[in-house]
Amino acid sequence: MERNIQYLISEKDEGRILSRFLRHTGYSRRNLSWLKADPYGVLLNGSPVHLNARLHAGDLAAVHIREDEESSIVPVPLPFGLVYEDADLLVVDKPAGMPLHPSFQNTDNTLANALTWHYQSQGEAFVFRCSNRLDRDTSGLTIVSKHRVAACMLSEMGVRREITREYLAIVRGKVSPSSGTIDVPIGRCPDSIIARRVDPLHGEPAATHYHVVKETNGLSLVSLTLETGRTHQIRVHMQHIGHPLLGDHLYNPGDRSLITRQALHAHTLSFVHPITKEALTFTSELPEDMAKLL
Repeated sequence: MERNIQYLISEKDEGRILSRFLRHTGYSRRNLSWLKADPYGVLLNGSPVHLNARLHAGDLAAVHIREDEESSIVPVPLPFGLVYEDADLLVVDKPAGMPLHPSFQNTDNTLANALTWHYQSQGEAFVFRCSNRLDRDTSGLTIVSKHRVAACMLSEMGVRREITREYLAIVRGKVSPSSGTIDVPIGRCPDSIIARRVDPLHGEPAATHYHVVKETNGLSLVSLTLETGRTHQIRVHMQHIGHPLLGDHLYNPGDRSLITRQALHAHTLSFVHPITKEALTFTSELPEDMAKLL
């Protein structure tokens, strides 16, 4: 794949070093290292240039991203929702039951398989780079980068908490208080490589904000946002306050009569596009298996 990104240098950047301009624009040191390795990775007024070149108002700087990698993931035609796509990234609405990445037990039923097939069927090379984790049985929105520069930028945005996500979950009973913050550390369960637990002594800090959206049929629909991104954070925190997610085989194994997976959905996603700097917000409505409970 190839991507050309152009920047018209304004008067406020007069005299600035090119590398500093690119860093200010969002390129990481790793990005710049990749670009320097390509003789045509960065151009100034149409000609290759060193990153220590000094800029002048009216200059046209161009970043040329070229990748020849081919994915080793098996392409498989699987359904997924394509919510947004441009030259740098896509936003996907992942169905429940679909893992993100292939693993020993899931080699050909993942989002990576589906997207590899989607692009190879169009004659396009594609390497799967997902920017946020969703459990296999969590449905909803996730970001996938189309090249490694965007992937690196989105990764750093995630570390800086510049990507906002809202989740919707369904639990039994009346949650009281109806809004609040669960601020307790989370750590590994000593007898499991998968499960997590609240661990005030050895866990990592974790904070989840919640509020009840709706109460019906003895159930509560809860909106949740995260300050931290610990593994299974929402599932562990809701269990901690006495309201584990419906259908959660790991943290609520005795309550799978109404739904056969954890009732958790990545509902909204907001971020500033790492390349274009456009503010983007996307919404995915509750999937059918959760909506029918309400």
